[in-house]
Amino acid sequence: MRAHPWQPQSPCGAGCVPGDLPKVSPPRRLVRLLSATSFLICGLFIAPCLPLLKTSRRERVVRWVFRTVLRAIGAKIEVRGRAHLELGGRGALVVNNHISWLDIVAVNAVRPMRAQGKKEIRRWPLIGRLATGAGTVYLDRESLRALPSGVAELTGALRAGSLVNVAPEGTTWCGMASGRFRPAMFQAAINAGVPVVPIALRYRLLDGRDTTAPAFIGDETLLTSVRRTARVRGLIVEAHVLPPIESDAAEDRRGLAALAQAAVTTTLAGERESVPQPALPSISHHDETSTTVSVNTTT
Repeated sequence: MRAHPWQPQSPCGAGCVPGDLPKVSPPRRLVRLLSATSFLICGLFIAPCLPLLKTSRRERVVRWVFRTVLRAIGAKIEVRGRAHLELGGRGALVVNNHISWLDIVAVNAVRPMRAQGKKEIRRWPLIGRLATGAGTVYLDRESLRALPSGVAELTGALRAGSLVNVAPEGTTWCGMASGRFRPAMFQAAINAGVPVVPIALRYRLLDGRDTTAPAFIGDETLLTSVRRTARVRGLIVEAHVLPPIESDAAEDRRGLAALAQAAVTTTLAGERESVPQPALPSISHHDETSTTVSVNTTT
């Protein structure tokens, strides 16, 4: 249920995840879950020591932790365009399509950075503590009154030279369907005078087909999504880091959001073009009207 009429809401649900996924055996699944949990716990012990390290070494350690978590859960990551995140010390708003709890793990496996996340992440087991320790900027997405302070805090972090990861769709989608990039947080990039760096995330199987298995959708719990992800055989995360878009490339935040969304959707469409994709289950788009209102109103 929405807390306010403009709160993003995805129509994706359990029906978006097919039941015929290639799966590993139950013992292998258990090993994956235990391994991923162990490395997350390891990260909690490492976190207090990170401020003592030089920036380059700290980033290598954090990247190792997140890449190890990906491997432990049974996923491989393929990164393209990593050099676009080398901005010579400038801050940047890093935006991506939002599919899974694994998104933040994948992005930090590419390049460790701060993030803006929903306040609920703070309470997630292990991941929440790691996110807080990494300087996550939390936002109460159910409160419109919290929006100006969220933009102001994000602006300050960008001006200070931080890369900050934001998921502008405002909620998770299954990956085959996607939402619109809300413009509000793009104002922070304009205010700070920093570029926007889009990242297109794609989850696929070894045969090249997209998979919705890692999606964190509907009313399911985090544990349900994690357990389903650990069952998948041959999961690959593609992270396409796209060229930076300067904040003055558009007239306003709506135009900047549209440019970033177009870059992501065009990249994903190109990756899928040559590979037959599974049919997407019928999704009711009864919220499409309110979604459009959200794009034009959440400012």
